Amino acid sequence: MNTTSARALSLAATVLTGTVALYMALVAFGNITDFGTNQQFVRHVLAMDTTFKDDDLMWRAITTRWIQDAAYVLIIVWETAATLVLVYGTWLWARRDHVRARRFSVYGLLMVMLLFGAGFIGIGGEWFAMWQSGDWNGLDAATRVFLLSGIVLLVDHFAGNEVTSPR
Repeated sequence: MNTTSARALSLAATVLTGTVALYMALVAFGNITDFGTNQQFVRHVLAMDTTFKDDDLMWRAITTRWIQDAAYVLIIVWETAATLVLVYGTWLWARRDHVRARRFSVYGLLMVMLLFGAGFIGIGGEWFAMWQSGDWNGLDAATRVFLLSGIVLLVDHFAGNEVTSPR
C-alpha cells in the first residue's frame, strides 16, 4: 500500500474511532444527566414486566430496585470508561502513534461491543427476553451500535497493519 493510501486509512481510523467515542460520550452524558429515562428502561427489562409472562422464564426476572439501579450505574460506568479509552485511541490516531492507537481503539471498541453485544443483545435480549417487549425493546439500537463498532474495529485493524510505527 502506498503512503497516500496508508494515510487515508489512518484518517479513516481516526474519524471512525472518534465517531464511536462521540456516540459513547453522548450516551453516557445522556444517562448521567437524564438518569431516570434509561433507568426505567433497565428496570423494565430486568423486571421482565412487559414480556409474555411465561412461567418458564419469569424466574429470571430481577425486581429488586437497588439491584436494577446498581446494574444501570454499572452500565453508565462502563460507557464512560469505554468513552475515555476511545477518546485516547482517537487522540493517538491523530498523533500518528499507530501502534498504541490501534491497541487502545481495540480495547475501547471491544468494551462497546461487549456492552451492546453481550450485555444488551445477549443478556437483555435473550436472558431477560427483551425481544418479547413492544415497549422496552432496545435490540435494534444495540445491533446498530454493535455493527458500527465491528466495522470500525476492522478499519482500525487494517490501518494498524499498514502503518506500524509512529510518525
